[in-house]
Amino acid sequence: MPSLVFSTFSAHRTVRHAVLRLSARISLAVLAGSLAFTAGAYAAEAPLTLAEAQRRAIDRSRQLTAQDFSVAAARDMAVAAGQLPDPVLKAGIDNLPVTGRDRGSLNSDFMTMRRIGLMQEMTGSDKRRLRSDRLLLEAQKTLAEKTVATAAIERDTALAWLDRYYADAMAAVVAEQGEQARLEIQSAEGAYSAGRGSQADVFAAQGALAMFEDRASEIRRRVRNANTMLARWIGNASDLALAEKPATDTVRLDPATLDSAIAHHPEIAVLSKQVEVAETEAKLAKANEKADWTVEVGFQQRSAAYSNMVSVGLSIPLQWDRKNRQDRELSAKLAVVEQAKAEREDMLRSHVAETKSMLEEWQNDRERQARYESDLIPLANQRALAAIAAYRGGKASLADVLAARRNVIDIRIQALQLAAETDRLWAQLNFLFPTDDAMTHAAMNQDTQ
Repeated sequence: MPSLVFSTFSAHRTVRHAVLRLSARISLAVLAGSLAFTAGAYAAEAPLTLAEAQRRAIDRSRQLTAQDFSVAAARDMAVAAGQLPDPVLKAGIDNLPVTGRDRGSLNSDFMTMRRIGLMQEMTGSDKRRLRSDRLLLEAQKTLAEKTVATAAIERDTALAWLDRYYADAMAAVVAEQGEQARLEIQSAEGAYSAGRGSQADVFAAQGALAMFEDRASEIRRRVRNANTMLARWIGNASDLALAEKPATDTVRLDPATLDSAIAHHPEIAVLSKQVEVAETEAKLAKANEKADWTVEVGFQQRSAAYSNMVSVGLSIPLQWDRKNRQDRELSAKLAVVEQAKAEREDMLRSHVAETKSMLEEWQNDRERQARYESDLIPLANQRALAAIAAYRGGKASLADVLAARRNVIDIRIQALQLAAETDRLWAQLNFLFPTDDAMTHAAMNQDTQ
């Protein structure tokens, strides 16, 4: 009987081992397939670089497309404005009797005539050229506004990409500290069960974990918000992994030539074009002091018993009150020119001051960031290691260890926040001008006019 029991137990153990081996093989196969699928998915969708995000945002922008249409419309209008006004076809009946025996007759009265003619306003070539030039300048202004929009899209996309990048980095730090907090709970519970710790230590460890989980919840909200803002520029971004951030230790601005560079900033270029538009309108107002003539030619047909006639006419506007009309218009246009120049100068001063301030803040933040990397973070880690060693030696409490751990995560989060602020300043400085605008870069190398 015992041998039978032993045989049965051996058989069951053999079957169990076979099942376990089979289960292990199945698990390994499933895991390998899962890893292969995951690797294939990541291979299909490469990490999103900052430059690629900006390219997608530019391609996706409808604002730039709208401005292209605006430029095309202005150029077409410039061609039309350079032409003479359309001639006017005039037709009618003159001197038709409405009373007496000949009323309504076209042939009875010698004064009744069927009339047809053409009238043409002879706008001066200088006026037509100025009107065409004004619309061409409007097209150039729109192109400058497109450059402004391009720079803004690249800058805002970079800011959104960096926000997502640092939100992910903060989430990783908090997750790492959360895992350590769970291990500390296990350690505290084990020490309490063995009589080497107190229940207060267990509660302290659980409280620390709750704090980490609360912080993790806040970080997850930041990640979702960052995804929303990034998706505004490139479409759905929640499933995209980000590549490493580009080098942010230099910007494309040279502080030595900052004033001349900012003078060619896209927004300043828009105001410069506005000055040119205002100057052209002032020239057009000056040209309007010379009135446009209108020429008219007409043919009048009478009945067969009477001669046909031809009429020629010339219309000239009389500028009786030039000082209150033409002169006032010219004065107003000249005032608009000075207004545009003053606005351009004011914006230039503002941009120079803001850019210098951002450069100084960026350089200061880089110094602080280096201090975090070289001093503050290593010191916080050393403090945590010292607290752990003291706790193991019975010279410190678990509360001291938890406080040191919290200090480490606080310092690391502060370092990431500072790095994010520093890189946001970098993005605002580096993308003041579009990255691929060759004309802008050429203008930056010219002297301020």
